[in-house]
Amino acid sequence: MSKKLIIVVVAIIAIIFLCFVGPYNRMVGKDETCSSAWSNVENAYQRRLDLIPNLVKTVQGAADYERGTLEAVVNARAKATSVQVDANNLTEEAIAQYQAAQDQLGAALSRMLVTIERYPELKANQNFLELQAQLEGTENRIAVERNKYNETVQDYNSYIRTFPNNIISGMFNFDKKGYFKAAAGAENAPSVDFNFN
Repeated sequence: MSKKLIIVVVAIIAIIFLCFVGPYNRMVGKDETCSSAWSNVENAYQRRLDLIPNLVKTVQGAADYERGTLEAVVNARAKATSVQVDANNLTEEAIAQYQAAQDQLGAALSRMLVTIERYPELKANQNFLELQAQLEGTENRIAVERNKYNETVQDYNSYIRTFPNNIISGMFNFDKKGYFKAAAGAENAPSVDFNFN
């Protein structure tokens, strides 16, 4: 082989290599950013899970508080803790399953907090009020972390699906990740009835 041909072949191999290395490394970085954002989502949900036992103990102190409401919260918490999603498997199905369990827990907590309105001694309990404030703050953190996660996933998914990155992502198994979605029925405004008759 002539020297020129060897130089041309080496140059072509180097160009091909460089065309793969840059996008591949960016995919790895974006994948890690998604994993980090997912970890922040899990941390926010874990904070809510950690607050629930103290909240339940405080509420149990009310003598005639509805036992079924507390049991629903405890059962929903148990179910939410049983659904785990690996950061390497952030598929639409896995996210939907995780979100469904967390939404059930959120609904049970909401029912409990609405029921508390009938118990003035609970509404006056300082420990309960502090736990309720922490829970509200945690719900806000959850919403923020879910939004950040969705933004990082959108960036990652767009990057791996554009040409020629889609070829590289297919070769190295960079799969599309799932999003958090609004709860079913969230697009409908709640009905309000101001008729006090």
